[in-house]
Amino acid sequence: MSTPDEVVRAMCRSWSDPDTDPDRISAYFAEDAVYQNIPMEPIVGRAAIRDFIAEFRTAFDAIHIDIHHQVAAGAVVMNERTDTLRGADRVTPLRVMGFFEVTDGAISIWRDYFDMAAINRAFDG
Repeated sequence: MSTPDEVVRAMCRSWSDPDTDPDRISAYFAEDAVYQNIPMEPIVGRAAIRDFIAEFRTAFDAIHIDIHHQVAAGAVVMNERTDTLRGADRVTPLRVMGFFEVTDGAISIWRDYFDMAAINRAFDG
């Protein structure tokens, strides 16, 4: 079985695949996982997370996640990273702090903290 650190790294890498598949990404999550972009409302359940990923992914031509630092202690993983969003002739680097809990080899909690102004610029074109 993969360690929590390996699970989070693999999930982050899967976003950078040019043929990103929401089913493949959501497979890293527990059935009852909770994903939240703070301060937005949480998304609960693997199916809802998959739907969010599918919708979010259509807004961009590519998404690349570059982990700068990652630490793991037991089931908890935290990383500092840049998520680069490419689309509509625009490149938006988004600095993110991520918190994850991994239970039985699957992500059960994922919370991301970032500057909402940067994400709004990516969507406002």
